[in-house]
Amino acid sequence: MELCPNPEVAFSAARHEWVTPDGLALVGERMDASSSPSVLFAHGFGQTRQSWSGAQSALACQGIGSIAWDMRGHGESGRNPDALHYQAEQFADDVHLLSKQFETKPLLVGASMGGLTGMMVQARHDAFSALVLVDVTPRWEIAGVARIMAFMNAFPHGFDSYEHAADVIANYLPHRRERKSSKQLQFLLREHHGRLMWHWDRRMLTEFVEHSEHLQDDIREAARQIKVPTLLISGGKSDIVSKHTVEDFLQLVPHALHHHLPDATHMVAGDDNDAFNDTLLNFKRTLSPQPYAVTGVSP
Repeated sequence: MELCPNPEVAFSAARHEWVTPDGLALVGERMDASSSPSVLFAHGFGQTRQSWSGAQSALACQGIGSIAWDMRGHGESGRNPDALHYQAEQFADDVHLLSKQFETKPLLVGASMGGLTGMMVQARHDAFSALVLVDVTPRWEIAGVARIMAFMNAFPHGFDSYEHAADVIANYLPHRRERKSSKQLQFLLREHHGRLMWHWDRRMLTEFVEHSEHLQDDIREAARQIKVPTLLISGGKSDIVSKHTVEDFLQLVPHALHHHLPDATHMVAGDDNDAFNDTLLNFKRTLSPQPYAVTGVSP
């Protein structure tokens, strides 16, 4: 059990594995509080479930349980076999699988790729009671994506040491006050033949990301079908989401709310964690549980 600042509140976190229909193990963290988990966290491309650890703890301290997991090809979760290319449908199917691990329809909190796949799943399966989209819209700024891809492609042979990796990340994120520690980097790197490599499968860059632009029309159509409460949280310094992409999204989902965090980049939760957590908690408090339909799939 872990304690919150209020010693009367305690919660527990446990590692879980879920197996996909195509046989991959998805590894995640289930955080139980005073009630059954009701929030599903989906991270962005190149991240891990640890990107949500602060938000999970903040919710748990308010009695709200949650689940976060490493998407396929990321972190501790399985990689596609060589003969199976990474495709958007696989990530969406995984999100749908995780959505069924709850007693009632969960709130999805999705950053970047996690939000895009969440919109697809909601349009197809009505899987969520509400959506929080973190710096992601159906249309995105191509220049911002190109900057991220350049960084991710820059070190194909990995790093000499944790210190080397910390230097690279600090240069890429100069606005961050704290430098990554070796302990924090253990979630982002894995040892391979004496080198420290990023935790994600590099095949995703060529098999999925480089061909993802054509998905924009599909995701726009999915957004049009969203009827549940929806909140878009955008970063004021993001080069992925802009005023124009936000306006486009609000035309597609006119009932959606928009909250702007001026000091955050695309990495919203990591850049301004306290403000992000407060925004998320305030939105969560406005929602009521939505049970699955009788014909729905129970956990």
